[in-house]
Amino acid sequence: MTDLVEVRPGVYHDSVTLMRVSQALTARPEVAVAVVAMGTDLNAGLARDLGFEVPPTTPGDLLVAIRAASAADLGEAAAELERQLATTGAAGGTARDEAPPRTVRSAARSWEATVALVSVPGEHAFAEALDAVEAGLSVMIFSDNVPVEQEILLKDRARARGVLVMGPDCGTAVVGGAGLGFANVLRPGPVGVVAASGTGAQQVTCLLDIAGVGVSHVLGVGGRDLSAEVGGRSAVQALRALDEDPATELIVLISKPPAPEAARAVRDLDLATPVVAALLGPGQDDLTAVAEKALRALGRDVPEWPSWPAGDAPAREGRRPLRGLYSGGTLCAEAALISGAAEPGGEARFVDFGDDAYTRGRAHPMIDPSLRREALRGVGSGVVLLDVVLGHGADPDPSSWLAPEIRDATARGVDVVVALVGADGDPQGPRAQAARLNEAGAAVFTSNAAAARHARRLADG
Repeated sequence: MTDLVEVRPGVYHDSVTLMRVSQALTARPEVAVAVVAMGTDLNAGLARDLGFEVPPTTPGDLLVAIRAASAADLGEAAAELERQLATTGAAGGTARDEAPPRTVRSAARSWEATVALVSVPGEHAFAEALDAVEAGLSVMIFSDNVPVEQEILLKDRARARGVLVMGPDCGTAVVGGAGLGFANVLRPGPVGVVAASGTGAQQVTCLLDIAGVGVSHVLGVGGRDLSAEVGGRSAVQALRALDEDPATELIVLISKPPAPEAARAVRDLDLATPVVAALLGPGQDDLTAVAEKALRALGRDVPEWPSWPAGDAPAREGRRPLRGLYSGGTLCAEAALISGAAEPGGEARFVDFGDDAYTRGRAHPMIDPSLRREALRGVGSGVVLLDVVLGHGADPDPSSWLAPEIRDATARGVDVVVALVGADGDPQGPRAQAARLNEAGAAVFTSNAAAARHARRLADG
């Protein structure tokens, strides 16, 4: 085996793009392993754990570490690396003749922007987001691991400037038909969404899309916005903005259980537009029920939500363990409530791999399946429930890795249930994804709530 290790100072690209470059290189038969990532301590440590001799790096450096069978193979892999980086723009340069802007403010002046998207490590997000706000831009902060004190300061400053902060940890938004972050391809329509939950918004809007109903805007506000500390600062602004939007006939408000004072802040608003609330918690409507309420409020029929049952499985007696392996936090919380995992003494065990504890220094599990794949391989019996979320920004073909794992799991006697969240226009093709997962042995549901109920029935025996 022959190694190539390079540190390229000042060459930056987002972690998602670099992860896909790494995957493309690793997929080559002559390459044993490839790490192409920013030179953070975590990434440098990962490369060293793989046996590479890595010199000192900084988070502003591009780290390249490739191992191939021979020097000739390594040369071919290095050439492919350069092609990949040139295609993504990671090798530097710009499509414009002039030098690219060096700050958010200068970019706003150059490009007449109205919205900025911040996706940098959490410790650096505050400065970039504040720069955007001071430039008069609304900002979506995709970054997580941002201190709550910084979130409050940003949102107070944004309100004073008359702009909106979506986030931090805002996974999805649709503004004027343009998807940001993890974005499903949704038809335009009369429903506006305010969401302190990315995957919750995706579930509701995808169900509406299946029913033929589109959205005007989806304004994510970050998972902490309706906490006691943040107090619904962005949710209040977003609700008022949608209330003033003539294209919005109905507003859906989605959140994990809010703090009482934050709930009062949004409930006490005097809005002309009707609001359907989806505030997850014991005794509250699930996300599918909220989508159905929204359809009825618009005078639309509620369809039968598509599902693909698994083939006949051997009879299994007695209660069996249930594992939830989720990439979406709200979907995980909803499934845990429905399955009984949230009950005192509940036997089911659910993990949200999109939680900050799992994403520090690595790509979100909707993009990087490695942690969930490892967890699924570790399940030897019982029932596994997991989500697959489609759309721009997500894994371009999740069934390519998940279907083989499902076959292996079912061969071990594990029942696999999948909640597939996607719209017909998504690039992955939701019906094709569902068919491949179902053919591998999984029961597939477009309703996460229905998937959770089915998984509980299987676990109960």
